[in-house]
Amino acid sequence: MDLASPQSTLDVSVVLPAYNEVRHVRAEVDRITAALKDSPYSFEILVVDDGSSDGTGDAVAGLPFVRLLRFPVNRGSGTARRIGTAQAHGRWVVWTDADMTYPNERIPELVDVLATGRAQQVVGARTTETGTYKPLRVPAKWAIRRLAEFLTSTRIPDLNSGLRAFDRDDARPYLGFLPSGFSCVTTITLAFLANGLVVEYLPIGYARRAGRSHFHPVKDAYNYILQVVRMVTLFEPLRVFAPLSLTLLAVGGGKLVFDLVDKGLRIPTNTLLILLSGMILFSLGLLADLIVRVNRRG
Repeated sequence: MDLASPQSTLDVSVVLPAYNEVRHVRAEVDRITAALKDSPYSFEILVVDDGSSDGTGDAVAGLPFVRLLRFPVNRGSGTARRIGTAQAHGRWVVWTDADMTYPNERIPELVDVLATGRAQQVVGARTTETGTYKPLRVPAKWAIRRLAEFLTSTRIPDLNSGLRAFDRDDARPYLGFLPSGFSCVTTITLAFLANGLVVEYLPIGYARRAGRSHFHPVKDAYNYILQVVRMVTLFEPLRVFAPLSLTLLAVGGGKLVFDLVDKGLRIPTNTLLILLSGMILFSLGLLADLIVRVNRRG
């Protein structure tokens, strides 16, 4: 469909962060444009040039359906996605990458699911892993995903896929929580799940990256773990505090029984410290949970 006027509301905004992607950003934009022109949806492609030094922005400036945002310095993919989403004109926002890895010709399929109303977010769940540092990424992603599934009590086929579509209004309250780096995709998934919104997963392929990856296997994996715990603590704090506190109370209770039998009713200081730590953690969890629920009502 044709691009609507700036004053009108579009159906879809594709937010495309790009950092030094001059060799293939034009091809990616052309692929997205072709797919959406064949769909029933009006659209724009919001290319966020994240401080590129190779002319990435110039490669797509002035193209049909493209709106270009330029950052003077590199601010991270999370910041690019957050600002792009905040400035999107579309009812539905699509996140993807400009590195030729995701099947962006399938973007209309993700939007189709949103249009039915059965989900508020649709994630392209990768069936293969072809990224760099594969021996490190695969086990790290598996462990982080299992942690997220445990904390949210939800099956998550792909926690950090960069291809996803969601309702802009549903996402708006959580944009302020998005970190500047790669873990922003994890954050938006957890924010929806923790607040009772439906996330649906669509299996997709995943191609080898064009150009150089900006993923750091240690730093970014650490940030992913930290962000999972942070987001679940923010929305469902008892899922973090309760297992830790109950474990301490169980260990302390067992040690208390052993000490009473073994030491003639004398309770060692370390036993009291374990029990006290468990009670403090549980109390903090209850307090945090109360604050979260009061804020939701407000």
